[in-house]
Amino acid sequence: MGELVLAAKVSHVPSLMLSEVAGSPLKGAREGAVRALRELGRRARERRVTTFVVFDTHWLSNFGYHINANPRHRGTFTSHEAPQMIQDLCYDLPGDTVLGEAIAGEAADAGLGVIAHKVSGLGLEYGTIVPMHFMNPDGWAKVVSVATPLFTSLEESRILGEATRRAIARYPGRVAILASGSLSHRLWPNKKLGPEAWTSIASEFNRQVDLRVLELWQQRRYREFIAMLPDYAVKCNGEGGMADTIMLFAALGWDGFDGTAEQLCEYFPSSGSGQVNVEFHVGG
Repeated sequence: MGELVLAAKVSHVPSLMLSEVAGSPLKGAREGAVRALRELGRRARERRVTTFVVFDTHWLSNFGYHINANPRHRGTFTSHEAPQMIQDLCYDLPGDTVLGEAIAGEAADAGLGVIAHKVSGLGLEYGTIVPMHFMNPDGWAKVVSVATPLFTSLEESRILGEATRRAIARYPGRVAILASGSLSHRLWPNKKLGPEAWTSIASEFNRQVDLRVLELWQQRRYREFIAMLPDYAVKCNGEGGMADTIMLFAALGWDGFDGTAEQLCEYFPSSGSGQVNVEFHVGG
């Protein structure tokens, strides 16, 4: 029987990469967030994680739910939206066809159409690549990436999260789930994209709601958070409709989850959005 041994909400912003580039204007700006991702990777290795399942809000789909279930993820990635921030980034990670197909099968049994793909030309998006760059740099664990549909609902994303947990339960391995995306996600308009935009919030309202969400998590007031989640996703410009967070909490047990939320870095703005790295402790 499989086991979920790590679950986290993580940032994937491109400035994480520039934070480590000598001469970059953002050199060191994301040091706390980078350190948090590396710590999550260390914990995953210590807990003998065999596969990361990444709910990726930067792999956006117009047509339904998709899973990258390739046996190997290998390529060179340049961001189409910010090639000055992520360019020619090589990755080589083992995939997990068995778990990817199991998730799709469980979702299908629950009435949700999900396709698990084994297509060699299907690469990873940076919502998966960036966290793995820091957490799984040498490919010691397998990776399954799950897309976020643009035209879906909270209910459908919840079904996929629950299907993921059921698939893990009958999978012979130890799994980490990552919700890869922002908290609030209102970005600065183009005319305001000066140097300060990378390190400032676009909406004080969004920042205040983000901070309240973090308080609710730290106080284990998950029922209240789940109750506000539909409005939070809409009114605070949720990235991918906050589908990654919906799927994560569905996999954790929805509003019945009672584990500790450990914030691993300071809340920080990036391009107007709100970012954080938080582990939700499972198994006691």
